Amino acid sequence: MARVTVADLMLLKQQRKKIIAMTAYDFEMARIVERAGADAILVGDTGARFALGSDDVEATMDEMILLARSVSRAAKRVMVVADMPFMSYQVSFEQAIANAGRFLKEAKADAIKVEGGEDFAPTVRAIVKMGIPVMGHVGLTVQTALAYGGNYNDKNASVTNEQIRRDALAMQAAGCFAVVLTKVPADYARELTAELTIPTLAGGGAGDDCDGQVCVIHSALGLSASAIDAPSTGYGPLSKTIYDTMKQFCDDVRSGKPVRTVREKTPA
Repeated sequence: MARVTVADLMLLKQQRKKIIAMTAYDFEMARIVERAGADAILVGDTGARFALGSDDVEATMDEMILLARSVSRAAKRVMVVADMPFMSYQVSFEQAIANAGRFLKEAKADAIKVEGGEDFAPTVRAIVKMGIPVMGHVGLTVQTALAYGGNYNDKNASVTNEQIRRDALAMQAAGCFAVVLTKVPADYARELTAELTIPTLAGGGAGDDCDGQVCVIHSALGLSASAIDAPSTGYGPLSKTIYDTMKQFCDDVRSGKPVRTVREKTPA
């Protein structure tokens, strides 16, 4: 089964068919996401928060390599895109190229993702020149939020539409095959999608008119302990179902009832 390629994503944009990217940080979740029909799996630095219990910006290269490698082992068809963690590409072109190359060589990823706009266009260009596919990421992002005068959750952080446009165009000119737009006003994201020749993927707050969507699984499905008591949404919280199931298992064991488990088949 052929893996989804950069050319495949470009074709989807040309055909005006939506592109679906979902996050995954482990082998089994990657198998589920692929089976669900995603085009790409993003091994985001959000894995530091959801899989490792630290802040996104604390993710290290070794941690991200481990997460990406486990996802790549599961991927048969879906494209695997690995997030370059904070300070893994900012110091020098040599550092950026070496770390991007690690994701392809050690983790068997298909591409990497770089946050930042026109300031990092030369870095992206250097990585792409080495034959490494790069997905860009602009708007209000975790790694650049403080530089724009706010934290990631601050809706009033001063990222202007014009700056977002310059950043997106710079990423395209540098050779990115797609760009994620995060916390970009929906109407402006629509305009950028029409202007750019590469696919746009909506991160949080960029509306429904981009070429595709990025689904951060744990957030969308409510897969966290803090979501157990959260109100129901269109996709969750699944943590409540997991909690109820695990609690029933504990209660059955303690009461002496027989327990039932699914015998897992060896992956093909």
